[in-house]
Amino acid sequence: MNAPTATASNDVSGDVPRTAAPGADDALAAALSAAAREAGAMALSFFRPGARTSARIWNKAGGSPVTEADVSVDAFLKVRLSALLPEAGWLSEETADNSDRIARRLVWIVDPIDGTRAFLNGHPDWSIAVALLVDGAPALGVVHAPAHDAHYAAIGGRGARLNGASIAVAARDTLVGARVAGPKPMIETLARRAGPVEEAPKIPSLALRIARIAAGEVDVGLVSGNARDWDLAAADLVLAEAGGTLSDVAGRQPVYNRRDPVHGELVATSRGLHPRLVEAMTTDGRAGDAVR
Repeated sequence: MNAPTATASNDVSGDVPRTAAPGADDALAAALSAAAREAGAMALSFFRPGARTSARIWNKAGGSPVTEADVSVDAFLKVRLSALLPEAGWLSEETADNSDRIARRLVWIVDPIDGTRAFLNGHPDWSIAVALLVDGAPALGVVHAPAHDAHYAAIGGRGARLNGASIAVAARDTLVGARVAGPKPMIETLARRAGPVEEAPKIPSLALRIARIAAGEVDVGLVSGNARDWDLAAADLVLAEAGGTLSDVAGRQPVYNRRDPVHGELVATSRGLHPRLVEAMTTDGRAGDAVR
């Protein structure tokens, strides 16, 4: 299989997609999707809808939970994806980081289970997120939500799909009445500055939250600070290929594969609505300044 090629735009305004991969290998994309589905089946064997997982649970050094399923899926994907592209670097939530990845042209970015707390408590909104970076930009991306049988996939420059069908962001020209998913304080800030919005049900998996914007199920996604590359990269590509934009609150697109893969507050929506969203989230919020 040939590695995909990518061209990353220097534009950081959020108005155009960053990544095109006209040479992406369909066989590589298919192999990635197959690996994500197999990993999903592995995770599902530990998942108990509405109940505590059957997997063993422990806490990482920072106090966040990790399960036997996270580690098993991570190990499986490391072997499978490394076999597909032995030359690629690796960055995963559940693998000790190797800074050698920074110099690699190809890098796998993996979250074996995004939304671990949801997974271990029986909530279906968790996902497996995998992206392949080419020269720092996502060129292939998969967000697989096994409990929903939802498989979001994208190849740079060739559109986004949900279970094989093309998807696109919802068409809106105003933030008023928009369906918004994210942390309640950020939603309240947006509503105060832009006008009434509809608060969507909580989506614990960040990758799935962004993917649902790509599918037109949610209009706006808000993300609190401290997200990592593995939470974002795959869904970022799916959203971009569906006509949307993920950026920080100043409108700058995420930079991936840095030494410290941590991001600040982020916003996601359609490309048409993105400038209004950025303006709303950066205004001082004075009365009469609402951005509609």
